[in-house]
Parts: sequence; C-alpha cells; structure tokens
Amino acid sequence: MTTQIASARADRAKSLHVGEHLRQWRQRRHLSQLDLALDAEISARHLSFVETGRAAPSRDMVLKLAERLDVPLRERNVLLVAAGYAPAFQQRPLDDPALKPAREAMALVLKAHEPNPALAVDRHWNLVAANRMVAPLLASIPERLLAPPLNVLRLAFHPEGLAPRTVNLAEWCGHLLERLHRQCEATADAGLLRLHEELRSYPIPARSAPLPADNVAIPFRLRHGADVLSFFSTTMVFGTPVDITLSELALESFFPADDLTAIRLREMVTSL
Repeated sequence: MTTQIASARADRAKSLHVGEHLRQWRQRRHLSQLDLALDAEISARHLSFVETGRAAPSRDMVLKLAERLDVPLRERNVLLVAAGYAPAFQQRPLDDPALKPAREAMALVLKAHEPNPALAVDRHWNLVAANRMVAPLLASIPERLLAPPLNVLRLAFHPEGLAPRTVNLAEWCGHLLERLHRQCEATADAGLLRLHEELRSYPIPARSAPLPADNVAIPFRLRHGADVLSFFSTTMVFGTPVDITLSELALESFFPADDLTAIRLREMVTSL
C-alpha cells in the first residue's frame, strides 16, 4: 500500500505546474508567501501569481526560490523542468572521473577516522563505503543481510541484524526513526517514505526511562563479544555540491563514548 501511495504521489508530482511545486515546498518549510517573498526580494503579489500559474517565473527566479526554500538539487531539476527549462544539475555515478577528488576526500576521511568506525551512505541510507572498523562490528550478521545494496537503517532495525545486539534498542532506533522522519519532511523523497514505513513495522520496545543527565547525546550501545561498546555519532556532508550524487552523500562517523570502547577499538585495529 505504501508503494502505491508513493507511486501515486510521484505521478501527481509530474503533472503539477511549477507554481504548485513551489507552493508545496513553501508550505513544507512552514513559510508564508510574505516570508518567502521578502527573503527572495520579490513582491508577495508576484509570488502569488507564480504559485497560481498566472505568471511564469524565469529560470533564475526558479533557482532563486529553490535556494531560499532549501530544495534538494534533485528536486530543483524537477522545478526547472516543470517551468519549461532544462535541468541545471548533473547526476554522475560515483565512479565518474569528475567525482574522483570527492571519492579521494571521502576515502581519506574514512581512513583517518580509524580506529573508530565510519561509513558513507547515499540518500536512501544505502552503504557506499566504509572503513576497516565497520566489518568487525558486523561479523555475526547473516551474509544475506549484508548483500548490496546494504541499507544501514534496515540493518539497525532488523531482528537478525544489529537489533538483538543493541543494548538500548528503543532509544537508538527511536532516534534513527525521528531522524528519518525529519528527512522525509525535508525532502518528500518517496524512497525515504517507503523506508520509514518499513522500519516502523519492525518490533521495537517502547522507550524506557529518560537518558541520564550526564549524557550529551543519544549513544549507540552495541554488544560485542563480552563487552558493550558505546558510541556517539556525527554526520558530515559535502559543503557546496552542484552534482546530485555528491549532494546526497553523507559520512557517518562514530566515536567512543567511554574508555572501554576506545581501548577495545585500539585492540581491534591491530588485528586487522
């Protein structure tokens, strides 16, 4: 049913004129016409005409409004096409020669983060690359769950994946689900919406007591052998991408949240 809904939304989106697209993005960002008009330095009346189809925006105007609305590059192309213009942003495969500097930068960051685990994911949370410290943490996972495309969120929630070994499953998966929900709201991506519905179907216990007062972030606590490793995570994205593939990559880096985890990671890296 979710797939059918997403497909229907996609079909409807193709039939919208650019003004309707812009209105949907403005409403998604919780902006009034006046707010957006002031930010874009145009009159609210002109913006109203654009949204209702009474005025045709120029190519520059479409891009300016899209930038003010923080529309993803992929969807900026949709706006341009709906307005009758050619797409402005290319989508190259990651192995394209033009993206070689980005690949090298990503590999450098992942390698430099050792002995801590780090990985790169695409817009749907499919694994793109990982450093050597990720594989040992997945050693007990069935091979069929690790076959590409490996979706790291699905792996976190799956009852044969990391879920049975995640000590604070309710808190960690609740955090991931909230983060994915914010991405769905921000991007309206049909693939993310389907993933969100799928993850909600997995059995997850209710959240228990609040986190201790000395916690500064929600930890990821993973049982590994006789130990419980504890991590906090950060996310890094490319700052000024003009390629769709590059704009949708994210690097997830994990840091030890306690001394035991730091010690075990240093021991682990020496055996690789």
